[in-house]
Amino acid sequence: MGETIPGMILELAEQRARHAALRHKSDDVYRDISWQELGENIRRYARALLAAGVEPGDRVAIMSPNGPAWVFADLSIMACGAVTVPIYHTEGPEAIKHVLADSGSRILFLFSSLLAADLTRELDDLPKLEHIVLLQKSLDHDKIQRLEKFLGDGKAEADEELSRRLAAAEAEDLATIVYTSGTTGSPKGVCLTHRNLFTNIEDCREIFPIGEEDVCLSFLPLSHVFERVDGYYFMLRSGVVIAYAESIETVPQNMAEVRPTVIVSVPRLYEKMHSRVLDRVLEGPWLRKQIFFAALKAARLYVQRQNAGQDPGTLLTKVVKAARKSVFSKLNDRLGGRLRFFISGGAPLGREIAEFFQAAGVPIYEGYGLSESAGGIAVNTPDMHRLGTAGKPFPSTEVRIAEDGEILLKGPAIFKGYYKRPQETKEALEDGWFKTGDIGQLDAQGFLSIIDRKKDLIVTAGGENIAPQPIENLLKRDKFITNAMVYGDGKPYLTALIVPNFEKLESWADEKGIDYLDNCGLVSHAQVLELLRERIDALQKGMAPIKRIKRFTLLSADFSKDEVTPTLKVRRKVVTKHFRSILEGMYLAEDHGVHDSGFCVVEEAGNG
Repeated sequence: MGETIPGMILELAEQRARHAALRHKSDDVYRDISWQELGENIRRYARALLAAGVEPGDRVAIMSPNGPAWVFADLSIMACGAVTVPIYHTEGPEAIKHVLADSGSRILFLFSSLLAADLTRELDDLPKLEHIVLLQKSLDHDKIQRLEKFLGDGKAEADEELSRRLAAAEAEDLATIVYTSGTTGSPKGVCLTHRNLFTNIEDCREIFPIGEEDVCLSFLPLSHVFERVDGYYFMLRSGVVIAYAESIETVPQNMAEVRPTVIVSVPRLYEKMHSRVLDRVLEGPWLRKQIFFAALKAARLYVQRQNAGQDPGTLLTKVVKAARKSVFSKLNDRLGGRLRFFISGGAPLGREIAEFFQAAGVPIYEGYGLSESAGGIAVNTPDMHRLGTAGKPFPSTEVRIAEDGEILLKGPAIFKGYYKRPQETKEALEDGWFKTGDIGQLDAQGFLSIIDRKKDLIVTAGGENIAPQPIENLLKRDKFITNAMVYGDGKPYLTALIVPNFEKLESWADEKGIDYLDNCGLVSHAQVLELLRERIDALQKGMAPIKRIKRFTLLSADFSKDEVTPTLKVRRKVVTKHFRSILEGMYLAEDHGVHDSGFCVVEEAGNG
């Protein structure tokens, strides 16, 4: 039974019956769900699935925000021997339809009644979809029923069949099909077995000091393999209580309520937190600013010496210890007061951000992984930590760097292939090695650094290979810049689309007495363009000329939901298509001087 994810969880439910497993907000109060209740709900949902005729190997989809119902549905699906197909709850009808049709899902657990109504008009194109189980209110349709009604169809006598299926399940059985976020083309289904998932979980347990005293706040989409494996399966396996944020917007409030000890997130959260801290300091009294930045300078030096393997020295150690207790303690208080560390993944973490939080005494341990590797395969830990890298590879995963710099992976965590795509599977797996599509390097101590996506590398007209992501991360360090996309494939120099931080830009414009009606007027104003040009030039000082942004266009709105993945990575092909005329227009001027501009984004506009 322990060879599968639900088998493992049900065994743990018996051992930890009275301990808290999950925590969620109900009637404005956080309430615990015990391990015993977790086990009972898994069986309750599984009985209903068996009553609906679900057979081993069938696909069952889930589209819902994070919460206990997601967990109950997921584990019960796999307990029946079926395959979980997660769908991002922010996806539109076309993306949902693609996943349901491609996977051939028979049942969909759905949170949104509005989407359910939309899907009823698409059912002719989804002949295999037999039931939509609404986690909210019901709709009048023969294929849609409310959760309580669906669960009520389960029969106690089904427990014997459920036990038989759990006993017959094997580690090599397919557990889930995770659809990639589709930065290029339509999403592909990544087939992961129970062994793939187990390998990752056990590797994490071997290297990370997490246990029953810990509480994790969950808010990244459970549809994403990073949160699902590292923030859910791994946490439950380790006895950690998982508390669910109400939404991404309420994370700061929920941190104070839950008081987590560990948080799993993508770099964007840490960037925003870093920005908020600096804003508060800069808005404060002069003396407080001087104390904070003096403490930060000392703490950064301490971290830099540690990272270089040097002894920071007794005096500096004492200064930093005192600074963390007095100056940086307010940061930890806002995080709930108990946070031991963050875990970061999904995209490269800026070194400055990592250094800041480590200096403040709340380290971020950055890792690296993909859907095809069942989550992370490398990570920094308290015992093995090097800023600017993704850490050392997990014990079970071999990492090799190909001649062209591509990261190759091999081991029991690596997926078996793409669902119904044999040719793409063959192209991705060569002699047992998975070609990640990422460019990276291993240093002499075995720490892995990620440079960029291979397909994202820009080859200029002069034949230079340039990784855009480090340049974008550099730009986003500026307080006036929220987002950026660098462009220049086949071009003589680099350009960029820049999304300003409008809150800070508006404050600056008001101080300067600049008149503007809206964001469109703001991004087109000559003084605003001059400000951004000066700040971008300062950031790029010392960079090789070929890597500098020569021209940019300020956008009046951030990239849309269609232009970024659920983990907030820019879909470059989509953005390039939407803004092609703007991007190409930056190269049309005959002169080679500064030619920066603003662009007003409207719904149709981005189609260039």
